[in-house]
Amino acid sequence: MAEPKPKQSNPVDSGGHRKRLRERFFRAGIDAFSPHELVELLLTLAIPRKDVKPLAKVLIARFGSLRAIVDASRTDLLAVKGVTEASVFALEFLRSLIPLYLQSQIEVESLKADSDGLSDYWRARIGHTSNEVFEIALFDPGMRLMRNGVVTHSHGAADQTVVFPKEVIRMALNRNAYAIAFAHNHPSGDPAPSDADKLLTRQLVLAATAAQIKVVDHLVVTATHVFSFRKEGLL
Repeated sequence: MAEPKPKQSNPVDSGGHRKRLRERFFRAGIDAFSPHELVELLLTLAIPRKDVKPLAKVLIARFGSLRAIVDASRTDLLAVKGVTEASVFALEFLRSLIPLYLQSQIEVESLKADSDGLSDYWRARIGHTSNEVFEIALFDPGMRLMRNGVVTHSHGAADQTVVFPKEVIRMALNRNAYAIAFAHNHPSGDPAPSDADKLLTRQLVLAATAAQIKVVDHLVVTATHVFSFRKEGLL
């Protein structure tokens, strides 16, 4: 009777490849990794006992960058051979976690009118969405974001959303906000404001001024770019 063959260990585990990736991260930080290695390290959290380096390279080749992979839709991700539901969950969870982290950071830091913190936050929060979303940030007299101070005012279609300035200012007054900022996304990928955006901004500023509320900025965001009305001298 032939002896049973010994069970082969996973080459990734036996070679300690994943362990070396983790050790390199702790030793040298994220800058020590190439884009596909970052994707590989992320995938190891969702796909156990499998060499995910080839898949990481395929994803980078398909989408172009880590940001594009994280922002990709569930349908597009699952269309790539080797991507699992667990992988999609990990990527979507990361995408949802980033805005919460940035919001927590903003809440404990003083903001200036030209701060990039809100730009980073809103780009991560609504820059990738397929429909227009209009949101408001509320600040206290110390120019700190108030607790639960980011409010979604409206969801719209792919190219527009309806905003009522009086409702925006009423909500700010109800929260005793000292200052407010606005943001909406352009799913088209072009952050340039439309004529309607410019008109809305003027209406919001007039309504806020009448209520003695300072306007910090109005941002138009995409997944990769931000247009600031204040920085462009339009506020």
